[in-house]
Amino acid sequence: MAQESPKNSAAEISVTTNGQLEASHEHNFNRDLKHSLPVGLGLSETKITSHSSDNTKEGVIEAGPFQGGRMQQKSGPVVLADEVKNPAMEKLELVRKWSLNTYKCTRQIISERLGRGSRTVDLELEAQIEILRDNKKKYENILKLAQTLSTQLYQMVHTQRQLGDAFADLSLKSLELHEEFGYNADTQKLLAKNGETLLGAINFFIASVNTLVNKTIEDTLLTVKQYESARIEYDAYRTDLEELNLGPRDANTLPKIEQSQQLFQMHKEKYDKMRNDVSIKLKFLEENKVKVLHNQLVLFHNAIAAYFAGNQKQLEQTLKQFHIKLKTPGVDAPSWLEEQ
Repeated sequence: MAQESPKNSAAEISVTTNGQLEASHEHNFNRDLKHSLPVGLGLSETKITSHSSDNTKEGVIEAGPFQGGRMQQKSGPVVLADEVKNPAMEKLELVRKWSLNTYKCTRQIISERLGRGSRTVDLELEAQIEILRDNKKKYENILKLAQTLSTQLYQMVHTQRQLGDAFADLSLKSLELHEEFGYNADTQKLLAKNGETLLGAINFFIASVNTLVNKTIEDTLLTVKQYESARIEYDAYRTDLEELNLGPRDANTLPKIEQSQQLFQMHKEKYDKMRNDVSIKLKFLEENKVKVLHNQLVLFHNAIAAYFAGNQKQLEQTLKQFHIKLKTPGVDAPSWLEEQ
């Protein structure tokens, strides 16, 4: 018994005489067509047209070129992942370089202290740096003693002024000792006045030496510290290069040697620059130090000598020579400690 062959869905499409699909079959046709079309070709991309000729009725399905179920991306420049700068990766690279440099420098310092590593030494420059550090300690001691003298002198002047006022008061109230109290009052007031003048000279000396020690010399020593750090880095990379040169030379080691040579040259240039900067600063510092200390030592000597000689005119002339202005007489001059 013959079986009926399954009918093709396309064969069951009915077309009216004017070329339009019958509405009753439209839904079934779209459903069957969706399952029969190849994957990737959507129903919305399929155009259905129908036309009639003389006695022949036919339905024609026209499918345009496949556009894809997703929107096509417009062509444009392609950015490679390697070209995108990642801030996190950059920071990680900086940390890696810093850690490597710190490790090399620490290893160099330990090797030098244990006597196993070699260090670059500029004998002339090292001697000048050592003298500068020793002089700084001595100048700091002079500064400390001068500050102590200023504080004690201020206390003495303050006491002399009070003593002079007490003598003057008794001179007015004790008629039988009027002259004696009066002489002592005038003497104490004169000593207080000369003490204030000497105090101004000493405080000027302290301010100038303090600037020299804690600013000028300290700035030079800061450059010296930078020079010493550059020297340690230079020796660390020099040691690395020497160790690589002693090892085998093959395809694996040659790039490392070349990179080490570049790093060594970079730190050598930095070391040479810092050494030159230190030499220049030490030269200028020495010239400035001699000039400043010469003037201050002359001031200190002349003021002390005139004060203890009782030469008020010479004491005032010394202050005018160095352009030192005192505060209004009668106003308590604060000590160096109170000014800080």
